[in-house]
Amino acid sequence: MSIEKLLEENKQKYEDELKEFLSIPSVSARSEHKEDMARCADWLKGKLGDLGMKAEVISTKGHPVVYAELIDAGKSAPTVLVYGHYDVQPVEPLDEWESPPFEASVRGGRMYARGTADDKGQVHIHMKALEAYREAKGTPPVNLKFLFEGEEEVGSVNLEPFIRDNADRLACDVTVVSDTPMLAEDLPSICVGLRGMIYTEVRLAGPRQDLHSGQYGGGVVNPANALAEILAQLKDENGRVTVPGFYDAVKDPSPAEKKAYAEIPMTEEHFREEAGVPAIGDGEVGVHFIERIWARPTLDVNGLLSGYTGEGAKTIIPAKSMAKISMRLVPEQDPNAIREAFEGYVRSLKPEGVEMEIDFYASGLPWAVDPAGPVFKAAASAVEGVFKREPLFIREGGSIPIVPMIEQILETPLLLLGFALPGCNLHSPNEWMSLDLYHKGIDIITRLYDELANELGE
Repeated sequence: MSIEKLLEENKQKYEDELKEFLSIPSVSARSEHKEDMARCADWLKGKLGDLGMKAEVISTKGHPVVYAELIDAGKSAPTVLVYGHYDVQPVEPLDEWESPPFEASVRGGRMYARGTADDKGQVHIHMKALEAYREAKGTPPVNLKFLFEGEEEVGSVNLEPFIRDNADRLACDVTVVSDTPMLAEDLPSICVGLRGMIYTEVRLAGPRQDLHSGQYGGGVVNPANALAEILAQLKDENGRVTVPGFYDAVKDPSPAEKKAYAEIPMTEEHFREEAGVPAIGDGEVGVHFIERIWARPTLDVNGLLSGYTGEGAKTIIPAKSMAKISMRLVPEQDPNAIREAFEGYVRSLKPEGVEMEIDFYASGLPWAVDPAGPVFKAAASAVEGVFKREPLFIREGGSIPIVPMIEQILETPLLLLGFALPGCNLHSPNEWMSLDLYHKGIDIITRLYDELANELGE
């Protein structure tokens, strides 16, 4: 049987197994799901073993790593390491889900459940590609290593030491990461750049307790007002971040890149509809909106908390205020340098009358690559074989801190070949994945085995 026919006949079987995978509430951030995390790791181990791989669950200081390998192609064949994660985000607010988050539902060609796009659906694509290849064609022409972690959604805190301790075991000729989107369902694309990130929390404390605003208003510094004033000074009227030195290392995209951004068939109207906003704004004035989200650094308030927020009125001067702030960074920006500059600048804006604390919770390096050479040639051929058109090379505005980490430790080229779509509600209620793209992804990965063997084999 041809692999194309096999893939067509097994669509429902693959979807049913994906639903089973998605039913496990592997929420890494919540302690009450610790047993679910272990159950999910065991589920993966069993399924990978069914594929003929040597699979194991490896304990870490946090949630376990699932590692499997199939080294049957021979020493002269290239080795491909596939990275993914089986943990998912919390599901709140639960009342905004149209169907239960851990009971996958199919509507309009999409499968809805927590983890469909990020990243269980994409992990499952690689599993089913191996299954299909072995059933239709036998042993893949590449050696395969699968590394699936359970802590990506909480910062991959234990992954770096695991990779360093197992660098020889994980040695490969290319690492494939499927945790990014394609540009559109009919616009195949390959990601060649990620922004880095810094995540911080700023807290102000004023009076010992909330005060009556009539008795004390105007006489004490209001931590909520003070924080609002600080936040307002972090950007200027043109949308540029005001932290000193923030743009020192930022390089403008080349004329060719700018031209490519302008030619990408995504309109501002489509972007507004996808985001659910009446207008595009808040970025740098005069910069194309695609360039803003792919190739320019940003600073955003992610959360605010202060004072009375219940029903009705309560006239107080709040004792405390808090803001969570993230910065997305582009290649050449140093997260440590930006962190120091940010802290120094924010502290300089603090008024007398309040105390300030700043915590930094996460950071990640930006990453970019020139899409030249055999790896990208192989990937482009595999994608074109399914879509019948050449893929676009795009950047992604998000961050995957493990990408530069893997690249540096294992000294391996990275291929970011994702199958989610923009607007698929990552980290939000009603997360979904296009089933058409899911099945095309399986087809692409089976083709990628052959293409990589041709390009990288001896």
